[in-house]
Amino acid sequence: MIDGEFDDVDRALIAATQDGLPLVSEPWAAIAALVDLGEAEVLDRFAAMLASGRIRRIGAVPNHYRLGLAFNGMTVWDVDDAEVDRLGAAVGALDFVTHCYRRPRALPDWPYNLFAMVHGRSREEVTAKRTEIAALLGAAAYGSDVLYSKRILKKTGLRIAARPGAARGADAGEEKAR
Repeated sequence: MIDGEFDDVDRALIAATQDGLPLVSEPWAAIAALVDLGEAEVLDRFAAMLASGRIRRIGAVPNHYRLGLAFNGMTVWDVDDAEVDRLGAAVGALDFVTHCYRRPRALPDWPYNLFAMVHGRSREEVTAKRTEIAALLGAAAYGSDVLYSKRILKKTGLRIAARPGAARGADAGEEKAR
């Protein structure tokens, strides 16, 4: 295997985990059984993929709707360009901001260059969090708005399929329907 490339076993591991780990007491053991490897080898392979940069992270992605956070607002801000990076980092560090990023403005119609997603149990909670962001940004924010979600969109990242016949486990070589 060349750095930056996936061998067939790595592809099978990614295909087996990209929709989430099994909700069992020992998820890595379940994945190991699925692809016919030992649990230690599965963990070693994921560690190597992380170290080489072939994958960036392994993390939990909670369903905020199931957590009772059904109101979602993308707060958008017109922030002084000289301050946006520093202030964006501060906004992104707030415990109620799930993602925060800078984007170019699209003048004259779209003056906003800082985006911060917040979730709440009510519209009022999202509004209160937006007020907290406004206080942090202070005079460096010239304007803002909030875009509330109207429906749930299924979000997925990049998908990789195991090569047919390459996987060790029974189903690991099948592509999932999209």
